[in-house]
Amino acid sequence: MTETTTLAPVLRRAGEGEKRWFFGGGVFTWKLGSANEDIHLIEVDMVEGKWTPVHTHPVSESMWVLEGQIRYRINDDEHELGPGDFVMVPAGVPHAFMVTSPTAKVLAIQPTCECEPFYRGASEPLEGSACIVDFQRIEQSAQANGGIEIVGPPPF
Repeated sequence: MTETTTLAPVLRRAGEGEKRWFFGGGVFTWKLGSANEDIHLIEVDMVEGKWTPVHTHPVSESMWVLEGQIRYRINDDEHELGPGDFVMVPAGVPHAFMVTSPTAKVLAIQPTCECEPFYRGASEPLEGSACIVDFQRIEQSAQANGGIEIVGPPPF
């Protein structure tokens, strides 16, 4: 007989959720994670010039742009994304992005919490954080926790 677990409903109001500074740049507000669900959902606030290297994940990753402008690269194709735009990148597909507006807010979605140890290892609680970008911490978390493979420099 298979045992089923019933998950409790989760309600997060605007601004609610665990806030962490991500060493790649940006404030992460955890909306859903392994503590209360089996889907990974983070609201991310970023400023102009924030970029990622070309990377892959072992699960698909989606981004829903809530505010601002994002230049998004999938393989060798670049796309300009704005409020209301959505992109889904399957597992293992190289991608990167850069914020091109003064600020941007996105909802980052992954179908499982498999990559959460990487994000937690590559971030710290926002309260008390110096909010510095430190790609060495990103690389250390990737090596220690998996969840991401950096496959190239930023393409922008």
